[in-house]
Amino acid sequence: MNSRNQQNLSKTTSQWLSEKGYNSDDLNQPGENGDTALMKATREGVYSVVKELISLGVDINAKNNDSNNALWFACFGNYFDLINLLLTANININNQNDNGATVLMYAASAGKTEVVKLLLQHNPNINLKNLDDFKAIDFASNIEVLRILKNASK
Repeated sequence: MNSRNQQNLSKTTSQWLSEKGYNSDDLNQPGENGDTALMKATREGVYSVVKELISLGVDINAKNNDSNNALWFACFGNYFDLINLLLTANININNQNDNGATVLMYAASAGKTEVVKLLLQHNPNINLKNLDDFKAIDFASNIEVLRILKNASK
C-alpha cells in the first residue's frame, strides 16, 4: 500500500490501525502471530474497519502463522455480518490451515449450527480432509450439524 491509501483512510480506521500497532503505509503488514490488520479487525468484530480495508484492496486471502485467513476469525466470533462481507469479497472459503482444517470443519466441531448453515450457502468443498483424514461431517458435534452436513453431501 502507499501513502495515497493513507490519505484515503477514514479517521476511525486510521486511529484503529495506530492503536493496534499497524502501519497505514502497509495494510498487509503481519502483526502478532502473523495476523494482518484485516484479521485483527475481524477477530475484534470491527465491521467498519474490515469493510474499509477490503475496499482499499488488502490481501483478503492473507494467512497468519497458523495458515488461517480472516474468515476463521469471523466464524470463531460468530460475526455473521463479517462472514457475509468476507465471502462476498471472495475470500477463500476452502482455505486449510496448518492442520488441514477449514472453517466448515471448525464450525461443525464447535457446534456452530448457524455458521455451518451460512457457510453452506457459499458452496464450500465439504469433501476436503484435514491432516488426520477427517471431513467436516466427521466433526459434527451435534445432531443438527450432522443432519445439515448429511443433507449437503447428497
